[in-house]
Amino acid sequence: MPYEELIRQGRIRLHPASRREIENLLDLAARDLRASQANFDIAPEWAYAMAYNAILQAGRALMFSLGFRPRESEGHRTVVNFLREALGPQYAARVEQLDQMRRKRHPTLYETAGVVGGREAERSLAFAQEFVDALHRLVRADPRQGP
Repeated sequence: MPYEELIRQGRIRLHPASRREIENLLDLAARDLRASQANFDIAPEWAYAMAYNAILQAGRALMFSLGFRPRESEGHRTVVNFLREALGPQYAARVEQLDQMRRKRHPTLYETAGVVGGREAERSLAFAQEFVDALHRLVRADPRQGP
């Protein structure tokens, strides 16, 4: 069974998501991309965090479309691990970059100002736009979601 280890560890559970739930997550991803762009010059750390969150929400949309959701504990890490398994080697570099963003997000938001500069925020936003688009296409390609 796919995702057997994540299920065994209690990291994910079955979730027959509605189309509306999935669309809501994709809408959140789009909102976070817009917010990241809008805050880019004002607060690079927040732009970075919003770019990360956009990918996280699109990743959750893919999880939901495949019939799963993360448990509350370590939800961000669970989404990354789920994407690693769901997307396979073709997306390995992207998932690793997402995981690096995940690890950097916490100190960026809660511990130290200036961890992320404008150039890094700009690269993160470009990466997020590309990865969110790819995840969006994958969700749309899932035949279980209908037309």
